[in-house]
Amino acid sequence: MERIEELLREEVGKKMIYTYEGRELMQHSVPRVAAVHDISCFGRCSLTVIMPVLASMGIQACPLPTAVLSTHLGGFADWEFCDFTERMPAFLAHWKKEGVFFDCIYSGFLASQQQIEIVERFISEFSRNRPLIVVDPVMGDEGRLYTTYTPAMQKKMKALVRKADVITPNYTEACFLLGESYQDKVLQLDRVRDWLPRLAEFGPAKVVITGIPCYDEKIMNLGYERERNVFWEVSADWIPVRYPGTGDIFASVLLGCLLRREDLLQAITKASDFVALAVKTTFQAGMPVREGVLLEKVLPFLYP
Repeated sequence: MERIEELLREEVGKKMIYTYEGRELMQHSVPRVAAVHDISCFGRCSLTVIMPVLASMGIQACPLPTAVLSTHLGGFADWEFCDFTERMPAFLAHWKKEGVFFDCIYSGFLASQQQIEIVERFISEFSRNRPLIVVDPVMGDEGRLYTTYTPAMQKKMKALVRKADVITPNYTEACFLLGESYQDKVLQLDRVRDWLPRLAEFGPAKVVITGIPCYDEKIMNLGYERERNVFWEVSADWIPVRYPGTGDIFASVLLGCLLRREDLLQAITKASDFVALAVKTTFQAGMPVREGVLLEKVLPFLYP
């Protein structure tokens, strides 16, 4: 037992230096991510899937809640909701006072223009160690914006995207960011592929468009690296059901892979494969859609 404790102390005390795009990222034993998302306490989405996914990949997730909900908003009635906007700046001020820093700042669903502005300030004020900035511009799905999204919020989201190193819009969100029309099924994938450099022109070095529905019963995820001007395509079989939280899971696995110094193709492939496994496992089990995917059954596949 003493020898085991000694080995653990040695392991925890090691300095792990990682790099991303030539930056020194991690100077402590575990990568640290600030996750700016809501907490839906039932239904397996947002922070309730992001935190276990990142932990399973050996990454510490530090939540900055945007809101706390009794359930997510799909398939439930009379849910309870607590807006966290007024407390977010105080949390950031405390972290700053204590000298807390992050290797990555990762934002998802933001419920107001004010919250988007808070995240912009967060990025600016915690930039000393040049953290990786990942923005999942959660705005809508299936060709429609969420009812909370206003034209002013769309404009502010474009400004936030400009601060990102990596963005992960779904197909609907890519349409709205670029002002393109939405199609239920994409016949010519080249049309969407051409959007990737246009999204990179906003600022991010890496762009991933997820969940592109194709006519051959496939779901495509497309990636682009601006510096090398290379494109990636990863497909998955279409399953006729949409579970909440799969976008959060995809972006979190992608982020985890990038922090582990895997290239973008590896990251997209692992994220796609893991989401496909989770969806298939859940679909075969016949679980209610509103409860989300059976994440607990598939998490072991993410262990480092």
